[in-house]
Amino acid sequence: MRHWRCSVSSGLREAGPHIGLTGEEGREPARQKGIIENSMGVMPTKIRNLRWYILTLLFLVTVINYVDRQTLSIAIPVIREQYGLTNTDYSRIVFAFIFAYTIMQGVSGKLIDHFGTRVGFILFITWWSAATMLHAAAQGIWSFCAFRFCLGLGEAGNWPGAVKAVAEWFPPQERAFAAAFFNSGSSLGAVFAPPLISWTILRFGWRAGFVMTGALGFLWLIAWLFFYDSPEKHRLITEDERALILQYHGTTPPPAGPSLRWAELFRYRQLWALLVTRVLIDPVWWFYVFWLPEYLKRQRAFSLAEIGRFAWIPFFTAGVGGFVGGGLSSYLVKRGWKLSLARKIVLLASGVSMIAGIPAALTPSSTRALLFISIATFAYGSFAAVFLALPADIFPKSVVASVYGIAGTAAGFGGMAFTLITGKVVDKFSYLPIFVAAGILPVVAVILLALLVGRIESLTLRPQEVAAGELR
Repeated sequence: MRHWRCSVSSGLREAGPHIGLTGEEGREPARQKGIIENSMGVMPTKIRNLRWYILTLLFLVTVINYVDRQTLSIAIPVIREQYGLTNTDYSRIVFAFIFAYTIMQGVSGKLIDHFGTRVGFILFITWWSAATMLHAAAQGIWSFCAFRFCLGLGEAGNWPGAVKAVAEWFPPQERAFAAAFFNSGSSLGAVFAPPLISWTILRFGWRAGFVMTGALGFLWLIAWLFFYDSPEKHRLITEDERALILQYHGTTPPPAGPSLRWAELFRYRQLWALLVTRVLIDPVWWFYVFWLPEYLKRQRAFSLAEIGRFAWIPFFTAGVGGFVGGGLSSYLVKRGWKLSLARKIVLLASGVSMIAGIPAALTPSSTRALLFISIATFAYGSFAAVFLALPADIFPKSVVASVYGIAGTAAGFGGMAFTLITGKVVDKFSYLPIFVAAGILPVVAVILLALLVGRIESLTLRPQEVAAGELR
C-alpha cells in the first residue's frame, strides 16, 4: 500500500482551497479529495458553512424536545384506562411538568453559561431523555408526577442552550433567522408527535412509546458529541468562516441605558403589560398542547389511531400562523406603517380570532370542532410571533433577557393554575367551560395589553425615574 508522509505545512497546503489560505499554498489543490492524510492519521476535509449544519442540530433537538413533551399527551387515554386516573389526576401530572419547567427557566441559562454550550447540552438532553424513558416504569399518579417533574427540569435547558449556540456561531445579521429556524422545531415536533407516538403505542404498547422517544435524544447526543464545538476550536470549520464569526466575538458594545436591578423593572407599566398578557394567554396554548388528545378521546370518541391521524393538524396551523403573523407585521412596517400600529393590528386580530375555541366545544361535528380548534391555534401562533418581538421593541438590550425571563416565569404560574382548574372542571362539569375560557382569555389579554403598554416604542430607562419610583 502506498503511503505519503506529510508535515503540518504540507497538510495545510493540501487543505488550502477549503480553509481559505492564500498564496501558493492556497492555490494548490488537494491531492486526495475528501481526506487529508498526515503522520497523525486521517483528518476530514473542512466543511464550508458549517454553522448551518450546527443550526440543523439545534432544530432537530427542538423537534425532539416537543416530541418527548407530547408523548404523555398522546398516551394518556390508554394510561388512564389502565390506572383509572381522573382528569384531576392528569392535571396534577401536567402541573408537575410545568412547575419544574417554570422554576428551571431561571437556572438553566446560568448552568449552560457555567458549563459551556457543548457540555450544557450534554447534561440537559441526557437528563430529559432518561426522564422520558423512565416514564415507562411508572405505576401510578405519583410516579408519573415524579418523572414528569424530572422531564420539566431537563427540557427547560433547550432554549437557553440553543440561543447560546446561535450567539456563538452566527454573526449578528443572521441570528434572528437562525433563532426563528431552530424555534420552528417546536411546531414540527408537535406535528410529528401524534402519528409517531400513536403508531408506536398501537404496535408495541404505551411504555414502548416513552422508550422510543427517549432514545431519540440519545441518538441526537451521538451527533452532538461528534459534531459540536466552539468555532474557535472546531476542527471542521474553514478559516474564512471562523474569521467571519469571530470578528463579532468580544465586540459587543456596552449596554445602553442605566444598569437596573431585576426588581426595578417592575416599576414600568410596559413590563406589567407583557407579564399580564402572558399569564392570560399562555395557559390557552398549554391547554391545547396537553389536553387536546384527551379531549378528542373522551368527548369526540376518537380512537388512538384517529388521534394519530388528526391531532397534529392544530399544531401545524399554529406553525403556519407564526409565519403569517410575524410576516404580516413586518410587511406592514416595510409599507410605512408605524411600528406600534403594525404590531397592535396583528395582535388584536389574532387575540380576537382565538375565540374560535368556543364554537369548537359547541358543535356536534368532530370535523368542525377540529377546524375551529385549528383556527384558534393558528391565531395563537400569529399572536405569539408578534408578541415575542415586543420586549426588544420596547426595552433596551441590557434588560431584554430579564424581561423575557420575568414574563416566562409568570406564564408558567398561569399555566399551572389553569391546568389544575381544567382537571377539576372537566371532572365535575365538562370541557365546555374550559373552551369558553380559552376563547375569552385572549380577548381580555389583548385589551389589557393595549391599555397598559401604550405606544409600542423604544423605552429609555432614566435613573432618576427609577429612584423616584415613577411608573411610565
